[in-house]
Amino acid sequence: MSSTNKTNVVAEAGKQEVFITREFEAPRHLVFKAFTTAELYAKWVGPCDFKMRIDKFEPYSGGSWRYVHVNPAGDEFGFHGVTHELTAPERIIGTFEFDGLPEKGHVVMETVRFTELPGNRTKVTIQMVYQSVADRDGMVAAGMEYGMRESHEKLDELIASGGLE
Repeated sequence: MSSTNKTNVVAEAGKQEVFITREFEAPRHLVFKAFTTAELYAKWVGPCDFKMRIDKFEPYSGGSWRYVHVNPAGDEFGFHGVTHELTAPERIIGTFEFDGLPEKGHVVMETVRFTELPGNRTKVTIQMVYQSVADRDGMVAAGMEYGMRESHEKLDELIASGGLE
């Protein structure tokens, strides 16, 4: 089942932030569960042809996480962060950092909001604030939008299959 919902990515020129919005055909508590349950998260986050290995997943205020995407050639791309606040099923605030940069400290502050919609649907709004416009532009140029769209399509498939129940 292909969703008619589309991932909207807004990255205004000269700004340090990206806004991503997407609606899902599932109740808010189930969409929130997909973001906060390691087994589910590993099924939908990342490009379709990549596998995910979760090294650490602590979905609570003060917890930390790390996962690695592995492409078909076996190349690994690690990401890590800290959860600053987790308010179920409304909001997650935390950091996000790509391990593969030549220098550390290119941390992104990310807020994910889950809004209940009529008909057991959910709107997810993600605000990502980068430390510089260059950091933000680099992430966009690296294919972030493509990866987000594919991730959301995989989440649609997980919802349609009953995999969040």
